[in-house]
Amino acid sequence: METTWNGAAVTFHRASAADAAEVLDVLDEAAAWLRRRGITQWPERFESSWIEGAIERGETWLARVGTATAGTLTLDWADPLWADAGGAAGYVHRMAVRRQAAGLGALLLDWSADTARCNGRHLLRLDCVAANAGLCAYYEARGFLHRGDAPVGGAPGQRRDDGPRTYVSRYELTLPPGPESAALPR
Repeated sequence: METTWNGAAVTFHRASAADAAEVLDVLDEAAAWLRRRGITQWPERFESSWIEGAIERGETWLARVGTATAGTLTLDWADPLWADAGGAAGYVHRMAVRRQAAGLGALLLDWSADTARCNGRHLLRLDCVAANAGLCAYYEARGFLHRGDAPVGGAPGQRRDDGPRTYVSRYELTLPPGPESAALPR
């Protein structure tokens, strides 16, 4: 898919193992920016083992503005954090943009919603650290509804059964009906 943002072409590319360092660079840059603002959304540095599975499954994407990588996200079709909720949903994880692409997040969310809908999903779900009031407000302004808070283990951004506990706020967006012809491989 190609679209435009600030007059430049934006393309989405499925990340491969060769792109792992690029994905980590975007995530680490975003995590550092958040920490400088006093927000502990993610760990100081991501470990490659935290993203390898999603890359191998074809769930991680790079957004490029022109030829420069401007953002990344993971879009998958299941999340144990939502085991108590029904409905066909797409789940956004590890969405981040480089600082020079600030504002691109809205386009990444729109792309995620379109991709989920084209894959037969009726909902788009995501979560963020509950203490990140700014991000919670951003998702709510984009039409996401708060669906409760839940504890997760491990470092912020990780999903483990052990380690320190962090509360995350769960958000859900109902997707309008639309075409399902441009589905991505599952």
